[in-house]
Amino acid sequence: MSGNGARVEAIWLKAGRRGRMEPVDTANMVKDVGLEGNADRGGYRQVTMLDADAWETATGELGMEVDPASRRANLLVRGIDLTETTGRVLRVADCRVEIRGETLPCDRMDAAAEGLKVALGPNWRAGAYGMVIEGGRVSVGDTVTWDE
Repeated sequence: MSGNGARVEAIWLKAGRRGRMEPVDTANMVKDVGLEGNADRGGYRQVTMLDADAWETATGELGMEVDPASRRANLLVRGIDLTETTGRVLRVADCRVEIRGETLPCDRMDAAAEGLKVALGPNWRAGAYGMVIEGGRVSVGDTVTWDE
């Protein structure tokens, strides 16, 4: 999908490593750092994103609804395909995030729902991670597009 009508559906921050994912309506992205108030900052994995449609495909194969917060991503986006996007730049509101790679599902996924780790394995279903190259404010409902 091109990103026409693509939106941020949810934002989560965690205060500490392995901490609980807390939903917020708005967050600040800081260039070269990540999301203000989030435990994981710096490096290549400053922001993690999950495609809502890919999540629903994976959980649909399990035959159950699973809260997308259990994926532990920072942003839930809908209407934009994250598959094979390393090197592309995602514009989230006025922010820009360079996709650095695929977020691989870990063993913690099976704690949320048995079989979830395997269901998230193909086609980048577990999402993508990236570096903030242009910071700013991001809110639920904001537009998401690819820089072309």
